[in-house]
Amino acid sequence: MGAAGGGVWKTENAGQTWNNLSDSDFNTGTIGAIAVAPSDPNVVYVGTGESPIRGVTTSHGDGVYRSDDAGATWTHTGLEATRQISALVVHPTDPKTAWVAAQGNPWAANKERGIFKTSDGGKTWTQTLKVDDRTGASDLVIDPGNPRVLYAGMWHHGRNPWFITSGDTSGGIYKSVDGGDTWTELTAGLPDLVGKIGVAVAPSNPDKVYAIVEAEEGGLFVSSNGGGSWSRQNDTRLIQARAWYYNHIGVDPLDENTVYIMNAPLLKSIDGGKTFAPMRAPHGDHHDMWFNPENSDNFINANDGGATITFDGGNTWSSIYNQPTAQFYRVITDNLTPFSVYGGQQDNTTMAIRSDAFDGSIGRDDLKTIGGGESAHVAFDPDNPRLIYATTINATLTEFDAKQERTRLIKPYPEYVFGRDVKDHKYRYNWNAPVIVSLHDPSTIYYGAQVLLRSQDRGQTWTEVSPDLTKNDPEHQGQGGGPITNEQAGAEFYNTIFTIEESQHAAGTIWVGSDDGLVHLTQDGGETWTNVTPSGVGEALINAIEISPHDPATAYLAVTGYKMNDFKPYIYRTTDYGRSWKRLDKGLPADTFVRVVREDPEREGLLYAGTEAGMFVSFSATKPQWQRMRFNLPPVPITDIEIRQNSLVIATQGRGFYLLDDLTPIQSYTDDIANSDFYLNPTERFVRSAGGFGNVGSGDPEAGVRPRGMPIQFVASEALAEQDPALSITIKDDAGTLIRQYDSEKSANDLCRERVSDPRSPVSIDTPSLKAGMNTWTWDTRREALRCVDGVHIFAGYAGPSVPPGTYQVTVTAGEETSSYPFELVADPREDGTQADYTKLEQHVSEAYALLNTLLKDIDLARVARAQLKEQLTIGEKQGKDVSALQGDVDKVIEQFLAWEDGVTQRRHRSFDDDINWPNNLDVQIQHVMAAMDSAGVPVTEGALERLSDLKSAYAESRKQLDEISQSVETLNQKLAKQGLSPVPLP
Repeated sequence: MGAAGGGVWKTENAGQTWNNLSDSDFNTGTIGAIAVAPSDPNVVYVGTGESPIRGVTTSHGDGVYRSDDAGATWTHTGLEATRQISALVVHPTDPKTAWVAAQGNPWAANKERGIFKTSDGGKTWTQTLKVDDRTGASDLVIDPGNPRVLYAGMWHHGRNPWFITSGDTSGGIYKSVDGGDTWTELTAGLPDLVGKIGVAVAPSNPDKVYAIVEAEEGGLFVSSNGGGSWSRQNDTRLIQARAWYYNHIGVDPLDENTVYIMNAPLLKSIDGGKTFAPMRAPHGDHHDMWFNPENSDNFINANDGGATITFDGGNTWSSIYNQPTAQFYRVITDNLTPFSVYGGQQDNTTMAIRSDAFDGSIGRDDLKTIGGGESAHVAFDPDNPRLIYATTINATLTEFDAKQERTRLIKPYPEYVFGRDVKDHKYRYNWNAPVIVSLHDPSTIYYGAQVLLRSQDRGQTWTEVSPDLTKNDPEHQGQGGGPITNEQAGAEFYNTIFTIEESQHAAGTIWVGSDDGLVHLTQDGGETWTNVTPSGVGEALINAIEISPHDPATAYLAVTGYKMNDFKPYIYRTTDYGRSWKRLDKGLPADTFVRVVREDPEREGLLYAGTEAGMFVSFSATKPQWQRMRFNLPPVPITDIEIRQNSLVIATQGRGFYLLDDLTPIQSYTDDIANSDFYLNPTERFVRSAGGFGNVGSGDPEAGVRPRGMPIQFVASEALAEQDPALSITIKDDAGTLIRQYDSEKSANDLCRERVSDPRSPVSIDTPSLKAGMNTWTWDTRREALRCVDGVHIFAGYAGPSVPPGTYQVTVTAGEETSSYPFELVADPREDGTQADYTKLEQHVSEAYALLNTLLKDIDLARVARAQLKEQLTIGEKQGKDVSALQGDVDKVIEQFLAWEDGVTQRRHRSFDDDINWPNNLDVQIQHVMAAMDSAGVPVTEGALERLSDLKSAYAESRKQLDEISQSVETLNQKLAKQGLSPVPLP
C-alpha cells in the first residue's frame, strides 16, 4: 500500500496488520504508484508523488525506488524531477523492464512528463512518450497477455492556488505495440478536448479496453478492437464528477463486462458499463484497485481511508483502522493532565486524543470527534476545553460542548458556497480557515475570512474588526477549475485570511497572515491595522505566525511559496513588531519549504521548524544553524507544531500526530555538552503518577505512550562508549537512603524474578547500557524489587511500591565517570491529598513493604536451614559418623519447617491459574494489601489499614512458630556439634 503521505506498507495476513517498509530508505512519504513484478514477487517498484493533485495537502515525490527483497531494503533509481507519478507497470516475465507514468509538476511546466521505460531495473530510464511540458501521464496499463501492448492516458493539467487546469487538445489515449518504445494516439470516437483519463484492459478479452474520460461530452468509453475505435457507453455525472481527483477504472480479471469506477463512491457495473451501482466500502473517495487474477471476489480497494481487502466481492472488508497514515492540517493542545491533542484529519473528521494514558496504551476510547471537519483549525480555552470551536471547508464553523456532547453550527453568515465563484461570497474563507479563542478572554472568538470576525457571545453575533486583509484580486476569485470541469469545493477559494495569532503578552495585539502573502498587525483590538509584510514575500502563503514567548515585539513567520512553484524555505523574524524583518532560513535544504516555526518557551532563541522534509532545530535565533531532528520520525511533511507541558507535539501530513515527550535534553544542549565525554542531563521536576502504572490495553488500534516513569538521560562520547564501562544508576531520598539501583549486569535478585515469573507472561529484566550519544533510562518511581525467593511464586510480581512525592537524587556512574543531580518528585495533580495524607500513606506502604520483605527473608532462611540440616547428615554419613540417632530429630524439624512454610506461602503454585486451585497464603496477602494502598494513593482507606493490622498479627504468629522451630534447630545444632558437624544457621 502506498499512502498519500505515509510511505509504503505491507500486509502478510490479508490486511489484519500492516508494517511500514519505507521509513529507513525513502526520502519522502508521498506515494503515487506501486508495482510488484509478476515473475518475481521480491521485486517491487514504487513511484513517489501522489497523483490526485489536491491544492491543499499534495506533496511532491523524488522519483522511483526499487526493492529486490520484498521491501526489506530499497534503492533509489532516479526520475526525481517527475514530481508526481500516477502509475507503474512491470513486465510480466522480466522484472528489470518497467514503465512509469510521470504525471509531472502540478505547479509549473516541466519536461519530465509522460512515459518512461527502463530495461535494466531502473539504472537508466528513457522517455518514450512525451506530448509537451504541460501534459503528463494520468494512467498506464499493459495487456497482461501481450506485454508489447500498453495504453496510456495523457493529461494536460496544472495548478495555481486559485485554479486547477484540467484539459486540452493535447491530452488523449495512446497505445504502444512494441513494448512502450513508440506510441500512437487513439482518436476514433474520442473527444478532441479531454482532461484526466483512466484506462483499463479486460484481462479475459484484451481487445476490450475501457476509458473514463473527462470531457464536455465525457464519461465511460469502450473499445472492442484494442482502441482502434471508441464509443461512449455511459455519460452519467456520477461516474465523472471531480475528474481531476478520480477518473480511475478497473476491470474484473475473469469477466470483461464487470467494470469498477473509482469516484467518491465505489461504482460497479456488470453490463459492460451501461449501468453502475454504488458499492458499500469502509470509506469514500476511491483511487485504486487490485484484483486477484484467479478469484475476482478477492480484491483490494484503495481509498482516502486506506487500503481495504475483501474476499467476498465487497460484502465484507478488512479494517482501515490499522494504518497510521492520517494527514493533519493543524495541531492544538489543551492544558489538562494528561493533555489532549486536537486537529482536523484530511478526508475525515476533527479529533481529540489524549497524549498519554494511565492504563498503559492510547486506544480508540481515548479518541473523540469535536465538531468542525477535515480541514479544521480548532480553538478553546486550554485550561477549560469545554467549548471547542472548529472550522472546516466552505465557511463552516461549529461550537462543540464537550460536556453536553452537542454541536452547534455558528456560521457568521450561513451562505451555501458550493459551485459559486468566491467573488460572489459575502465572506471568503480558506479551505483551512483559522479560528482562535482569546488567550486573555475565553469568551472572545476570532474567525478569519477576508476580514477578521469577532464574537463575544459564542457565535450568536459577529463583528468585523478589520478591513479586507488580503490582496483582494478579483481575477483570482472566479471559477476554481477549467476548461472542462469547474472546481468549487473550497480548496481554490483565494484572497483569504490563513492564520491568526493573538499575543500572549498583551490583549488586543493580533497578527494576521493571508494566503496571498500579506501580514497585518493590530495592537488595539482591531481599531487600527498596519501592513507589516516583509519585503519580497510576493504571492506566497503566510502559513504560520509565532509570537515569541519571551519578547512581545518578536515574531516569526513561516512562508511557503510552493504553490507558485517556489520550494525554497522562508523563515522571517522581527524584533520590532514587524517594522523590520530578517531571514533565518539559511542552512535549511534549498528545496524544502517551511510550514511552521516555533520558539521554545523555556530557552529563548531555541527554534523548531516543521518543513516538507521533516523537523529541524536551531539553538540560536540570531545566528541560526539548522540541524535535522530525525530521531524515530518517519520521512513525512510537518504541518504544525505545539509545545505543551515541555512536550513537542507535531502534526504530520501522513503519519498522524507525534510527540517528543521531554524537551529538557534539547533545551539544555550546549557545545560543552556535545564535546564532553559524559554528561548527565538534569530533570528538575517530574510528576509522579498516582497508583503506579497499569498495563491493560485500552482498545484497538493502540498508539504508543511515553515510558512509564521518570526519564534519566545522559550523553556519552564515542570514546567512552567504546570502552563499554560498567554502568550504575542509583536513586536516593533526601536523607541519603538508597531507594533504587540499576546496574548493567543483572543481579541475583533479577535472575530470580525471571525464574519465578508466570510462564504465561514471563518477566525479562532490562538493564541499562551505554551507547554513544543520548541515552535514556526510565525509573518507574518505585522502590527496589522485593526479595525474590526461588520457588515462591507471587504472580502479581515482585515490584516494589511507589515512592512518595519528595526530593531525591539520581547518580549515574559509567566507569570512572560519575554525575549526580537532585530533583523533585511532584504529586499527581489528579490526587487531592494533604501532606499528612502522603505521610500516612508512606508510613503504611513502607510498613507493608518491610513486612513482606521480612517474611520472604524468613522463608528463604527457613529453606536454607532445612537444606543444611539434610546436608549435615549427608556429610556425617560420608565421614563415617553414626548420625542415625539424629535422623528422626532432623526429619521432625524438617516437617515443622514444611508445615510452617505451608502456612505462609503456597508451595504448589507454578502458574497463575494455580491461584484458583490452591489458596494463596500470607506472602501474597501482604503483597496484595501493599499494592492496594499503593495503587489507590491518598487517602489510605481504613479497610486497608485494618487488613494490614490483621496481617501483621498473622505474621507475628508465624514468626512465633518459626522461633519455636528455631529452638529445635538450636537443640539439633548442639547434637551436630557433638558429632563434629557444622551448626545450621537459625532462620
